[in-house]
Amino acid sequence: MAGVSPPDRVPDPPPDPPRGTTVAQLGEFGLIGHLGPRFAQGAHVFVGPGDDAALLRTPQGHVVVSTDLQVEGRHFRREWATARDIGHKAAAQALADVTAMGGRTHSVTVGLATPGDLEAQWALDLADGIAEECAQVGASVVGGDLTRADQVMIALTVIGACEVAPVLRTGARPGQVLALAGRQGWAAGGLAVLGRGFRSPRALVEAFWRPAPPYDAGPQAAKAGATAMIDVSDGLVADVGHIATDSGVRIDVQTSAFELAEPFHAVAAALGVDPMRFVLGGGDDHALVATYDSLDAVPDGWRVIGSVLAGEGVTVDGQDYDGDRGWDHFAQ
Repeated sequence: MAGVSPPDRVPDPPPDPPRGTTVAQLGEFGLIGHLGPRFAQGAHVFVGPGDDAALLRTPQGHVVVSTDLQVEGRHFRREWATARDIGHKAAAQALADVTAMGGRTHSVTVGLATPGDLEAQWALDLADGIAEECAQVGASVVGGDLTRADQVMIALTVIGACEVAPVLRTGARPGQVLALAGRQGWAAGGLAVLGRGFRSPRALVEAFWRPAPPYDAGPQAAKAGATAMIDVSDGLVADVGHIATDSGVRIDVQTSAFELAEPFHAVAAALGVDPMRFVLGGGDDHALVATYDSLDAVPDGWRVIGSVLAGEGVTVDGQDYDGDRGWDHFAQ
């Protein structure tokens, strides 16, 4: 960037405030002063947190941008998870959107709205969780915004790049196969457990607290020639339905492709439900589903779970599906 010099001094991080110090007591700029140093900056960051905006060196090719919003009571509850876990989950949810385009995130901005009486350490722990999740993909938190609100709200904007052509939702064609990478249904099982006041089976609850998106699988799919792709954030049937609608095809999901681990059966038995409902209607794991031209095109680490056919909508085992399809923010 000719004519512009990077900052010549980065302030040393201050010690964390004493436990019990609230956000209001610390003040907006005091909290910002504690937050900034928690985020390591990559070589692509010319100017990071601290100025009016970040300056980034972007690679050639497609730039991928997405924004994700988390609202307390709607997306998370502080009594259900630690601030660090909530940070991991908020970041994973946003980062998965770039992955689903076949890209890799390199930069993130974070907006945080919080009541004044929130303990400042909670906000710092949240920042640590976000930073740790972003580190998994090599992304830098380069800035953000902070304001006061009646409840906690977290907004992440992710910026990434695609090494090859991005994968959209519009490329599925009859005769292709549907494949999945990552775990599916675990977070939904965990949410069902937490919603009834329990914390076991632990494996399902931890899956809800900390999603594990297959970050490498998105670029892998793009290089392998995936024709359409999406991350499962709202529900498998719902999100596969977006590919079907945008591509003008029917997609059939085969339940025999899924092996249900013991925790699914334990929770389903306790609730009196079919364990497949967690797989078909569950989101929040942020698995990837993609379509490929043939079985031979499906990369290692992906498993075929269905097929693309002429028609419209989503069927399950060849039949219309009238069960839980997934989450709709304005219908639930």
